[in-house]
Amino acid sequence: MKAIEKIELGNFDLSDNEIIELLSIDNNTSEFYRLISVSNDLSRRKFNNKGYVFTQIGINAEPCSVNCKFCSLGVEHYSLESKWEKNFETIECELKSLNEYEFDDFFLMTTADYPIQKFLEIAQKLKPSLKSNQRFVANIGDFDLEIAKQLKSAGLTGVYHINRLREGQDTLANTEDREKTIDAAKSAGLELYYCIEPIGPEHSHEELLVEIKRARDLKIDVMAVMRRTPVKGTPLEKMGQVTALEMTKIAAVTNIVVSPSRSMNVHEPGQMSLLAGVNQLYAELGANPRDTNSQTENNRGFTPRMAWEMLSEAGYN
Repeated sequence: MKAIEKIELGNFDLSDNEIIELLSIDNNTSEFYRLISVSNDLSRRKFNNKGYVFTQIGINAEPCSVNCKFCSLGVEHYSLESKWEKNFETIECELKSLNEYEFDDFFLMTTADYPIQKFLEIAQKLKPSLKSNQRFVANIGDFDLEIAKQLKSAGLTGVYHINRLREGQDTLANTEDREKTIDAAKSAGLELYYCIEPIGPEHSHEELLVEIKRARDLKIDVMAVMRRTPVKGTPLEKMGQVTALEMTKIAAVTNIVVSPSRSMNVHEPGQMSLLAGVNQLYAELGANPRDTNSQTENNRGFTPRMAWEMLSEAGYN
C-alpha cells in the first residue's frame, strides 16, 4: 500500500521509507492535495479548531559566537544595522504593548553569548507581567541541568531548543551539546518546543527525516517547521529559499508523523500552510535572525493582530 493511501485510512505508524515517500510527493499532483487534506483534518479534530498566537521579544542585537551561516547575528557576518541590548524597563513596556492583544505563549530570545544570570534576573522580574494563562518560554543558548532548574525557578515554563539542520557544519554548535540541553530541560520539567529548521533547497529528505523522527521520539506538544530566509550578507544567502508549496508539504508530513498534542506551526507565517493543519503563528519584536532590521516589528515581524487575522481567514477560532 502506498503511504498516501495508508494515512488516508488513518494509519500514521509510518516507516522511514514511507515518510520519505510522503516528502517526495510531487507538489503539482493530486497526491499533494490528498496529503494536506489528511493533515488538515487531523489538526482540525485534534486541536478542536483552536488557533494560537505566540509572541517573542529578541532582547539583544549583538554578534553571536555560534556564527550560524544563515543568521544575521553571526559574529563573522553580522548583518543588522545596529547593535544594542534592551534593559528590563524596555522589555516590560514591550510586553505590555503585546498584551493589548490576546496571545498565548511568550518567548524571550537572546544570542547564545548573552549572560545567563542577567537573563534569569530579567525573566524573574518579568514573570508577574504575564497573564496566568500565558506560558513563558526561553529561546537561549545551550545550558546544563542546574541552569534548567534555575530557569524553572525563575518562572519559565518551557524552552525552545532544537538540533538544527547541519548542526556543526552550518553552525559552530554541535549535536551532542544540543541533545544535552534538551535532556536538561526535560529533566527540569520544562516543556520542550521543537522545530525542523532552517530548511533550505539543499537539504535532503533524509536530513529532514532525522529531525522529524527526533521530534516524534521526544513526544513534542508544540511543533514547527521553518524555511531558511536568504538573509542579505549571510554565507547561505546564495543558496536561496524553498517554495511555499514545499513548506506546506513538509508541514503536513511533520504534523502527521510527530502528531503534536497542542499546536503545529510554520515560520515565518504563511497562509498557504494553514491548509495543511498549521494552527499556530508567531508575532515578533526586536532582533530576528532572519532580518537585517534590528527591530523586526518594522520589517519582517508580524504583530499579534496580523497573526490572528491570518488564523481567522483559515477558519480557526
